[in-house]
Amino acid sequence: MTEPTSSSNATVFNDPQAVANYAQGPRRNVPGFDSLLQMSRILLSECVPPEGRVLVVGAGGGLELEDMAKAHAGWQFDGVDPSAAMLDLAARRLGPMASRVTLHEGYVQDAPHGPFDGATCLLTFHFVPAEERLPMARQIHQRLKPGAPFVAAHMSVEGGAQSGERDLWMSRYAAYITASGVAPPQANAAREKVQRELPVLTPAEDEAILREAGFRDVRLFYAGFTFRGWVGYA
Repeated sequence: MTEPTSSSNATVFNDPQAVANYAQGPRRNVPGFDSLLQMSRILLSECVPPEGRVLVVGAGGGLELEDMAKAHAGWQFDGVDPSAAMLDLAARRLGPMASRVTLHEGYVQDAPHGPFDGATCLLTFHFVPAEERLPMARQIHQRLKPGAPFVAAHMSVEGGAQSGERDLWMSRYAAYITASGVAPPQANAAREKVQRELPVLTPAEDEAILREAGFRDVRLFYAGFTFRGWVGYA
């Protein structure tokens, strides 16, 4: 679940302590994370055949790979991520299921050309500079069979970068992770880091990128405070 392009984000996902503690983060920070995984694979399974092949962009950590591999014993996966340490973590998490997964160190342009029966990109796009998102989405689209589903979910917040509405939603993000067990000073620091370093777009901007990349029938299927998820079809 990482595809950072800036040096600061890349450093985070290669820090041994951050990698070791990674699995705690999504469940602590993302409302309904386990349900998001379940919904994502349900949406894929509507179109991906029993022996299908799925591309996972930002596969480091292996949480979504593990979830899909357990639920669909016939699926094969290609996972791509720029962090070797996170890919190692994914391989360890998968255990014997790793035989059905090929992991690639790099970015989406380094992934096989497929064509794939479906693709996911979970909790990854918010690390990608705004100007790189459309090319990245197009790279994913090019690797899919016609009509194949693509599921994306990431931070997406209403209001402009300097708006009061965005500040309100980010305060709710800090309150959520505080309620999940993070100390208030750490939660506020996390909020400030997100606002300072991550190029978080609005839901309308995110959806427009998917449509411009060539995905059709783009629909919102998940919303959890500062996170949104969409499904679209190649």
